Amino acid sequence: MRISEYVSFDAVGLAELMAKGEVTPAEVETAARQAAQAVNPRINAIVETWPADDAPGAGSAPLAGVPFLIKDIGVAMAGRRTELGSRLAAGNVARADSCLMARFRRAGLVTFGRTATPEMAYSITTEPLLYGPTRNPWDPERSAGGSSGGAGAAVAAGVVPIAHGTDAAGSLRVPAAYNGLFGLKPTRGRVSMGPDFDEVFNGLAVHGTLSRTVRDSAALLDRISGPEPGDPYSARQPSRPYAEEVTRPPGSLRIGVLSQAWGGRRTTPPVADALSRTVRLLESLGHRVEEAEAGLGAHWEEFVLANARLMAANLTAQIDELATAFGRPVDSTTLEAPTLAGYRYGQRVSGAQFVTALTIRNRVARSLARSFDAHDILLTPTLPELPMPLGSYAEGAEALDGLGWIDRLNDRSPFTMAFNVAGMPAMSVPVTADTETGLPIGMQFAAGHGHEGRLFRLAGQLEQASPWSGRTPTVWAASPARP
Repeated sequence: MRISEYVSFDAVGLAELMAKGEVTPAEVETAARQAAQAVNPRINAIVETWPADDAPGAGSAPLAGVPFLIKDIGVAMAGRRTELGSRLAAGNVARADSCLMARFRRAGLVTFGRTATPEMAYSITTEPLLYGPTRNPWDPERSAGGSSGGAGAAVAAGVVPIAHGTDAAGSLRVPAAYNGLFGLKPTRGRVSMGPDFDEVFNGLAVHGTLSRTVRDSAALLDRISGPEPGDPYSARQPSRPYAEEVTRPPGSLRIGVLSQAWGGRRTTPPVADALSRTVRLLESLGHRVEEAEAGLGAHWEEFVLANARLMAANLTAQIDELATAFGRPVDSTTLEAPTLAGYRYGQRVSGAQFVTALTIRNRVARSLARSFDAHDILLTPTLPELPMPLGSYAEGAEALDGLGWIDRLNDRSPFTMAFNVAGMPAMSVPVTADTETGLPIGMQFAAGHGHEGRLFRLAGQLEQASPWSGRTPTVWAASPARP
């Protein structure tokens, strides 16, 4: 199978070819490895590959035989390293599959490597000291986003049609926006985090995927959703498969628009223009679109403080566990400056402060839930600006404490984290691009708790009305030498 043929299919399409016997799983896997070899030296998205030990029968599942990559955090594959993008966890080998990894195997996916993450997934750009920066395939001098930046860059460049990611503050949606992909953050409890990460960031973090087509994400969510016994969070199961929702008409939706972020950071002109074009597209499709107000239920500073306390306290516990397991010190030899600052900040969070932060989390969830009394969907830009230049996000990080780092995260990605706090599904859709640079611009659509189906219906409609699959980046597996 030629690379040019391989990249022309999405995951569902590749699985259909294999089910028909038109191509073998081995041929597809070989094409994926060739694609990785062609582009990864230029984007640094994949930190390790290995001989795949999955051998699903063609046609045994909707995604059987599809090449796949997992993020270097949050999911464990027996016998494979998971290093969390950190020198502190370097060389860590998983003893057993996590719940999600077992579901990936049952879905028929052929996992052959892991993708880059910033240290401890504690950033919205993927530039860890352990691996070096991941570059955006659309412009290698810019960030691929984070924390699922390696996954985003690999999918955008054509290595795999879909890849695993996580999202605690925008970590699926930010790379989706930066790399021109579809990325949906599911409802809290939709996908099990067990057994080792049940309470990661106290419900803010979820598993999901990045893909070039909507139907791929829907098909895989069908295969991995549902709780495991004892999970602390769960979501009501849908009435029909998400794969079916993609082709169903969404009807005329009430869509509320938030053009400016809660924290006061202004949306830049290129993104504001893209939002206006998206609104016109939605209106042409018969949706009722209007400006909306969506209260957080807390002042912005209170919101940021609560998130800093929750995230830093969780980070501190994880770092202590890793340091004990590997007998390594917790200092600048094992941790980057922002992570170390978060660790020290987390050490100072009291039990009472932690409980107060959880109370604010719940207030935000209830306040945002009321927004969906008047609207079926909330629309925002995924990010207020175009992809940032590499190196710019960490400028001055040495002077920031743990609160200052989380404040920076929320300032640079002010639209995303509220939906993690509220536990609601939200997706970034590559509806349009910057008219001057051609860089992709993502639009975020959020729905009420448990309403991924509504989002998939709208995403399917947008994909038909404004197709993005024909747009390819500068670094593309089928033309790796393109300048």
